[in-house]
Amino acid sequence: MKVAVDVMGTDYGPEEIVLGAIQAVKQHECEVFLVGDSRQIEAVLKNYGELNNNKIIIEHAGEVIGMSEHPSLSVKTKTDASIVVATRLLHTKTCDALVSAGSTGAAVAAALFGLGRIKGIERPAIATPIPSITGTTVVVDSGAKVDAKPYHLVQNAVMGSIYAESILKIKNPRVGLLNIGEEETKGNEQVLAAYPLLKAEGHINFIGNVEGRDITKGTVDVVVCDGFVGNVVLKVAEGLADAIMTMIKRAIGQSGLLAKLGALLIKPALKSLKKSVDPAEYGGALLLGVKAPVVICHGSSKAKAIKNAVGVAVEFAKNDVIGHIGESIVKKRKGNE
Repeated sequence: MKVAVDVMGTDYGPEEIVLGAIQAVKQHECEVFLVGDSRQIEAVLKNYGELNNNKIIIEHAGEVIGMSEHPSLSVKTKTDASIVVATRLLHTKTCDALVSAGSTGAAVAAALFGLGRIKGIERPAIATPIPSITGTTVVVDSGAKVDAKPYHLVQNAVMGSIYAESILKIKNPRVGLLNIGEEETKGNEQVLAAYPLLKAEGHINFIGNVEGRDITKGTVDVVVCDGFVGNVVLKVAEGLADAIMTMIKRAIGQSGLLAKLGALLIKPALKSLKKSVDPAEYGGALLLGVKAPVVICHGSSKAKAIKNAVGVAVEFAKNDVIGHIGESIVKKRKGNE
């Protein structure tokens, strides 16, 4: 598997991305194409003694799309931007998947213009796995499109269900519509209109409305919402997990000797807990609805997250999640004719 990695436009600069790619080729069966300023990439590779690693290929890109730039306009005008060049490698099948920690909007726009949508999908969506008591819950959409029409939520549900079945190996995944209550009559105009459409959708196991707390309770496998709500949910969940771990450490540090001895005994359990809620462990989220695997990471991703994101990208490509979504959409369309 060959994975294109967009090196530019992140919070920490190229070093963390390149280091993550170095770790990825050692752990996963893949090659990486590092896309960005070749001088900066070469400097990092040289610093880590990996300049002659034959599993790492440098693909120069002379422009960068910043977080504050207009995504669609920048993708059209900056044809030598790293995300545009990386997407081109995917389009020409030079690479099998793409990983980017740059501007999410630019990554989505580049995928739409450079790869195109799966036939039958109107809007792409980001599928983000969130740890739950019983395993993992997939939130779709977590930021690809902040506004969504009711039938977009149905498409998100179908794509999220396929993701959960193909990647998480969940048989007949339970799909819920994120709402302020379980009752069918609750919610804003968007969810009220989406509910009957989801209920009538024969290609998913729709269990009705779910609330925010259900995401981590393990009572649902796929949670459907628009990108605005989903991104807020994701950021709150990550911030809360980080805050809880910080508060546990602080409480132990301020306690007496007995508490500190007890903390030593449960240290392995705390490490396991931290690992299960650490966003860097899953690395990135799959952009559903486009014609090739695109994995989107946080702009603040460090080497560990990039390493795992490359691994996730390889799994997406190997399991042909994109192909499964396309097949399901075709079946759905034929069934409605």
